Amino acid sequence: MQEGPPAALVCPLRTQQDKGNEAMQLEPGTEEEVAVAVREARAAKAPLRIEGGGTRSGLGRPSQAARTLSLKKLSGITLYEPSEMVIGAWAGTPLAQVQKALDGKGQMLAFEPPDYRTLYGSSGEPSIGAVAACALAGPRRVMAGGARDSLIGVRFVNGRGEIIKNGGRVMKNVTGLDLVKLQAGAFGTLGVLTEVIFKVIPKPPAEATLVFEWLADAEAIEALCAAMTSPFEPTGAAHLPAGIGSPAARTLIRIEGFPEQIAYRSGEIAKRLSRHGTLARIHEAEHGALWRSIGEAAPLTEPSDEALWRISVAPGKAVALTASIAAKRVQRHFYDWSGGLIWLATPEDGGAGAQLIQSLAAEAGGHATLIRGSDALRASIPVFQPLAPAIQKLQAGLKASFDPDGILNPGRMYAGM
Repeated sequence: MQEGPPAALVCPLRTQQDKGNEAMQLEPGTEEEVAVAVREARAAKAPLRIEGGGTRSGLGRPSQAARTLSLKKLSGITLYEPSEMVIGAWAGTPLAQVQKALDGKGQMLAFEPPDYRTLYGSSGEPSIGAVAACALAGPRRVMAGGARDSLIGVRFVNGRGEIIKNGGRVMKNVTGLDLVKLQAGAFGTLGVLTEVIFKVIPKPPAEATLVFEWLADAEAIEALCAAMTSPFEPTGAAHLPAGIGSPAARTLIRIEGFPEQIAYRSGEIAKRLSRHGTLARIHEAEHGALWRSIGEAAPLTEPSDEALWRISVAPGKAVALTASIAAKRVQRHFYDWSGGLIWLATPEDGGAGAQLIQSLAAEAGGHATLIRGSDALRASIPVFQPLAPAIQKLQAGLKASFDPDGILNPGRMYAGM
């Protein structure tokens, strides 16, 4: 296991002091220094804003902490066993560093983590810890599962400043109480992730994208669902309506594998979906950039002052849901995950339609998260789908158990927690 930088006392870098209100940047270089920083913050009753590479500060509710605990110095790959198909890294390790190591052995993270720097207009480097904490996943999630499904081990510091280890360093050793899945998607509110371990998969030797043009939303989702329920294993299924990235509507199906597998699967999918028209093939030079843009919601990033929603719902209900929203609000949208994920942009007026969008999503059995919005908007509406009373009580209980004094990313997900 690779150790972090040499141990030293935590030495906060004071970045700003304004009218007596202290604002600090803490940059621990070891796991023990993270624990010390948390214990000191708890003793001082000073809430902490947890930060990885600082590229997703616009995700979640605005920070309610004067001190920032940055993990960018807690960096380095701690474990890589290509034969066991697992990789571990300190939480502040740049995602690009992890991906480069995997690429060198012909492997990759299954869930295709997105890069939201263009979406938020941010700089810096996305960190592997933030990928786990925010449970981010791209188009391949429809087939391979999300970040939570690939995460098999964590080390974290709870709100008491205690170092906790959970999960395994190889897949066969993952037993016991599963705090790993609990930390994935908790946005740092239940602990400061210090090390994360992911299972990985072989990188496909080749890939291709098949496309229908000019399908209406309903027919496109029907075609995508038929492709995804076929035995031919598509790894991407998205529909971009007319005017979203192209004048023509495009219904996209990604196939990966050896060239002969791609040729066979493409032909069989074309036969299965022939009643929807003729499937063309995207030029290879456009393929990678196209799926990255889908995963990063690039077709909806401009204008940058619009709110951006991420709505999860059963594919069969996606078209009716977007139609209900469109009947009452100006909006633009596209679909990923064969319709299971709706990206929807709308002006910020009227609370960006939060009450309408989240209530309609709930009625459809789904949920809606505000992915981008101004600080004022994110402070005034529920960024995450409002919880049912019983779930809210459970959530509050978990927060109190892991972080009794509420110092870790307070209010990042829900007000008062």
